[in-house]
Amino acid sequence: MNKIAGLFIVISSFMTAQQQMSLSDCEEAFQKNNLQLLAEQYNINMADADILQAKIWELPQLSGQINAYNPEDRKVFDIGSAKGAEITQLIYMGGKKKNEIAFAKSNKELAQLQFSQLLVDLKTQLHTTYYNLYYERLKLDNTNKQLGYMNDLLAAYRVQSAKGNVSLKDEVRLQSIVIQLNNDKLGINKNILELEQNLKVLTGITDDIEPQLSDAEAKEILAAQPFGDDSELKNKALENNAEYQYNLKLIENSKLYAQWQKSLNVPDLNLGAGWDQNGGTFKNEVNLMVGIPLPLWKSNQGNVEKANFAIQQNQKNADFQKLNLETKVQSAYKTWKTQYEQLAEIKSTDLNNLDLVYNGMLKNFRNGNISLIEFTDFMESYRQTALQIYDMKNGIIQSAEQLNQLVQTKIFY
Repeated sequence: MNKIAGLFIVISSFMTAQQQMSLSDCEEAFQKNNLQLLAEQYNINMADADILQAKIWELPQLSGQINAYNPEDRKVFDIGSAKGAEITQLIYMGGKKKNEIAFAKSNKELAQLQFSQLLVDLKTQLHTTYYNLYYERLKLDNTNKQLGYMNDLLAAYRVQSAKGNVSLKDEVRLQSIVIQLNNDKLGINKNILELEQNLKVLTGITDDIEPQLSDAEAKEILAAQPFGDDSELKNKALENNAEYQYNLKLIENSKLYAQWQKSLNVPDLNLGAGWDQNGGTFKNEVNLMVGIPLPLWKSNQGNVEKANFAIQQNQKNADFQKLNLETKVQSAYKTWKTQYEQLAEIKSTDLNNLDLVYNGMLKNFRNGNISLIEFTDFMESYRQTALQIYDMKNGIIQSAEQLNQLVQTKIFY
């Protein structure tokens, strides 16, 4: 009884270690738990802090003076009749504060675009990993199905080979297929483990995730068509791609920075008031103080030139990003279209016929209607074809996800 209960606990713990989740479930967990995304959010918060800091003026300065030594009366610290105080405030001229604040706000917009691009990239990783895992599990199920039959057949042949009823060559021929299937299974299981690990990191869920996707949903995804051709997709990408928009915003940002640096050449005004008990023309004299640097040269000219070069550099980078984005969209669209057309050439009846032939070959071999050579040749061909079909289907979805990542707006219906 204890052994049965222990076995039940082990089975139950194994079952609870896996979760069936739809893609939308994974996306919800990803939004809540992804640590990269949560960390990137702080860059926006820090940009807000920079805006707050840019709005703060220099503190006013208060200074005072007292007598250290009175030479007439030969007194030290004769404070009673000789003291004074003054307060000054730096007044920014030339729109320095306005330009600094505008630059800080532009940095926040850049941080938001970086966050948007990271969100797209990580979400694409989530989607591609999810679909990869879905098709790897289908490949595993198909391989296990073939292995189940072939292992039974090999066991039977080993018995008959030991009795001398079949040749050792036939046993080895069957064994080679079993070895190939086990090798396929080993590679598939390795892929599944890596994909499950990636999903855990992306979603923050420690249990293994089993994709919950019906055959009908998978067919609907495979049948999806983009709204336009590659030229329309290029235009949409230029409008919506956060990485490209970041490079455009960077030009504006560098112009604001150059304007800020240029305004730093304008001398600031020091304005203040002072009181002197006996040191001035009058007793208890109150004075207005004004100070301004002499603009004999532009003290920030080097930074201004550097900022102007940065504008030109960012313009070239934006031109490069535009060309790069357009070529990527064009390539991704052609890849998707080629893969879609290749799969479209394989009719659903052909896929059904493949399963019918597979079941028919099993039945005919059991009944002795076909030879072992014919059967093993078919099994080898079927093994490769089954895996290739899953890869073809997965390839279409992966290409569509790459297009989504580049265009960053709804393009499939």
